Amino acid sequence: MNGQAPARASPGQWLQANLSWASLKSGQVDFGTEVAPDKASGSALDNTCFVATQGDVHSDAGISVITLGTLGKGRDMVAAYRESPRTFLSTLRGCGIILLIDEQAGTVLAATDRLGRTPLYYCPGQDGIAISTSLRWLSAYTGKSAIAAQELYDYVYFHMVPAPRTVFAGIGKLQAGQVLSHAADESTLSRYWQPNFRESNIHQATDPGQALYVLLKNAVSSACKDAGRTGAFLSGGLDSTTVSGLLSEIQGGNSDAYSIGFDAPGYDEMPFARASAEHFGLRLHEYYVTPEDVVSELPAIAASFEEPFGNSSALPAYFCARMAARDGIDTLLAGDGGDELFAGNERYAKQKDFVHYEHLPYWLRHRIIEPLAAVAPASLPLASKARSYILQANTPLPDRMQHYSFLHQIEPETVFAPGLLSKVDRGRPLELLREIYLAPRDATDLNRMLFLDWQITLADNDLRKVDQACKLNGVRVRYPMLDDDLFEFSMGIPSKTKLPGKKLRDFYKQSLSGWLPDVTINKSKQGFGLPFGVWMREHKPLQELAYDNILKLDARKIFQRNFLEDAIARHREGHASYFGELIWVLAVLELWLSANLPDYCHE
Repeated sequence: MNGQAPARASPGQWLQANLSWASLKSGQVDFGTEVAPDKASGSALDNTCFVATQGDVHSDAGISVITLGTLGKGRDMVAAYRESPRTFLSTLRGCGIILLIDEQAGTVLAATDRLGRTPLYYCPGQDGIAISTSLRWLSAYTGKSAIAAQELYDYVYFHMVPAPRTVFAGIGKLQAGQVLSHAADESTLSRYWQPNFRESNIHQATDPGQALYVLLKNAVSSACKDAGRTGAFLSGGLDSTTVSGLLSEIQGGNSDAYSIGFDAPGYDEMPFARASAEHFGLRLHEYYVTPEDVVSELPAIAASFEEPFGNSSALPAYFCARMAARDGIDTLLAGDGGDELFAGNERYAKQKDFVHYEHLPYWLRHRIIEPLAAVAPASLPLASKARSYILQANTPLPDRMQHYSFLHQIEPETVFAPGLLSKVDRGRPLELLREIYLAPRDATDLNRMLFLDWQITLADNDLRKVDQACKLNGVRVRYPMLDDDLFEFSMGIPSKTKLPGKKLRDFYKQSLSGWLPDVTINKSKQGFGLPFGVWMREHKPLQELAYDNILKLDARKIFQRNFLEDAIARHREGHASYFGELIWVLAVLELWLSANLPDYCHE
């Protein structure tokens, strides 16, 4: 590492010095200015223990909310740590991260909240450990800028780089609800929190539906505190409509909501947003994204992420936040998380299609159905579908949900350069998914899928997308659907109530029926999807931007040249939307590399 330990410093002094002024200094968040002056002023928390947080964090055990600069409350946190150093993290609530330095014990603890709402990166070294909320800063400070082959593979698999790794070899990031402990030059990772899903009876409340409404309103009200002028994202779906509607009630009407539209069949959800706005008396601000917008803004947006990030809905979120910023909005409320708490994703219901087959007698499945399906001519109607169904039914969760993932549909040998692929563990993505899926104790398949999505869909993907879109425009973002009380409430809803049969979000819809507009209740899930693949067929500048950047990847020795050319050909000649997603993921990777590591080449 580049930092040098002070001469004749004790391990505890070294940890304090490095983590105070160097290892935690990142962008606008400078832990050093919060921790070190406390000791220098003679008011150290207990002369040997230092605590800093980003965000609002508190404890079920009665610990006050802790924020940067509130040193008196920091003493409460230290007291909880002194009383129970092994378990005090399990009582934490709120959103943010915690750093605790115990100089006396020579120990550092760093933890994320239970949903990983703020990323935290770390890099162990010979002289200690560096921790930061900025991956870009940490890479520069430690000199760790080499890209790992595994993470390039994982990026293509997931369209982002999931925790606990980062794109830079040697630098990790904490998963949701995880704590990093560092002592005696050794670092260990563990989960300090596990979800407590309850299946026996729904909440003791006499009216669970009314209880849900009250919790939702409290969550939005809490998100509005100290938020300045506040508006909301609005797609017209369940969650954005709920948040926007409650914001209107709390503010007394005429609240600001921001929506994105697309002049492309099957992609424009503006009519749903307008219906929601009319129902709740919202002041709706609309913007229609164009192909020219993508050409103009994509390079800078792609480059701004700390790691390659291939979720195309980052652009619509960016334009929403830009509208809000130009209107003087300080904070936007986002509806992310509702589908992952209350069972709203289609893949949850899809898994029930395979339950019937699993319950058939073994002899019927393996001695009759499967042998017949294996020899059925491909020309027979439904033969290929039957084989695909059987294959998926015989694949356990969570692997089954990845059946249609790109790297399960095409051989990796045809995608990646041999030199890179030889350094990759192809099974690692599924191993990671299994580790997360199997982590909850005594959970149903549905609740395990929800827990998996809290990490992969929310912490690693959607929250990072919306956070960055707002950050680029100087707007704060808060997530009322991830409020702790609402989060706890969702875990007390039995699986059969959350998802009876294949009725997605059934409890939520029933509870808010009559308050939400009917068009919202009956709307299919979509969100701010981007018609990139379709536009690229027709808009020459956008096509050139994407294709040119994909072909530039050839010089980096990551992919097979034939694969890059074939991806372009398939998009031109095949399903524009399906192959457009692959084109996007590849083009964004090159745009990120060009801006952040222009000379990168995998040898």
